[in-house]
Amino acid sequence: MAASASASASTATSSSVSEEELTLTVKWSGKEYTVRVCVDDSVGELKRRICELTTVLPKRQKLLYPKLIASRLADDSVLLSQLPLKSSLKMTMIGNGRRESIELKNPCREGKKLLVLDIDYTLFDHRSTAENPLELMRPYLHEFLTAAYAEYDIMIWSATSIKWVELKMGQLGVLSNPNYKITALLDHLAMITVQSDSRGIFDCKPLGLIWAQFPEFYSSKNTIMFDDLRRNFVMNPQNGLIIKPFRKAHANRDNDQELVKLTQYLLAIAELDDLSTLNHNHWERFTEDNVKRPRHA
Repeated sequence: MAASASASASTATSSSVSEEELTLTVKWSGKEYTVRVCVDDSVGELKRRICELTTVLPKRQKLLYPKLIASRLADDSVLLSQLPLKSSLKMTMIGNGRRESIELKNPCREGKKLLVLDIDYTLFDHRSTAENPLELMRPYLHEFLTAAYAEYDIMIWSATSIKWVELKMGQLGVLSNPNYKITALLDHLAMITVQSDSRGIFDCKPLGLIWAQFPEFYSSKNTIMFDDLRRNFVMNPQNGLIIKPFRKAHANRDNDQELVKLTQYLLAIAELDDLSTLNHNHWERFTEDNVKRPRHA
C-alpha cells in the first residue's frame, strides 16, 4: 500500500515537472529549432528565446501554430499556459533575420576580444549643447579607443537610429581615426523588449545577437560591454560594466578620468581566457591590485 502511494506520488511529481516544461519545434528558413520554455513563460519570452537561436528579433517574428489564431501569438503578454500548445506539434515562424540592424564597418579579427560601447553618457554628453560636438566628447576618447583596439575589436551600440550613430561617430572622428577601426555599429533595431518584476517592460541589448552572427570570433568568454545603464545588459550581466555617466561636459571636461582608468582595466584583463568569470562591478579594485602586482613581475 505504501509502495503504491509512493509510486503514485512519484508519478504525480514527474507529471508536474513535465507539465511545467514545454519543448517546441520552430520551423524557419528551411531549418528546425528546438526551443525549451516553461508554461508560466509569456509569448514574449518564447520570442526572446527564438531570437537567441535564429537572430530574428521578436518584433519581426510572426508565429503560426495549428488551430491557433495568429493574433494570440502576436500578444507578447499572453502566457503559454493559456494556449493549447503541445510538444508534439511544430510551430512555423515568418520573419527576417536582423542583419540589417548591424552595420559591419571592418572585418572581425581572429584572436581579438570584443568591446561593445554605448554612446550617450558613455562616450558623449548628448544632453548638453555646444557649437562644436567635440566639446561634448568624453575626455581621452581617441586615446582610449586606440589602446583598446590593440586587444579588442570595437562595436558601438546605441539605442538610437543607425543614421544618428553614424552622424555622431563621424562628427567625433571615431569612424575616420587612423589609429583604430570600428568593427560594427548597432542601433535600436538590434535591441529586444523584455519584462521583469522590478523594472517592468524595457528594451535591452542582448549580446547573444552578436555572438550568434559571429560565433567563430565572439562569445561570452571574450566580450565586455560598457554602458551607463545596467538594464541594457540585463540579459548578459556577467559581461557588462557600468560606466560612470559623462554629464555636464563643460564643467567636467577637465576632471573626467573614467576612460583613462578603464583603459588600464581593459589591458589588464586582455590576457584572461574568460572575461565572464570576472565581477566587473569591482573593476577599479582589479586595476589597483594589478598595478601593485605587475603581471610580469
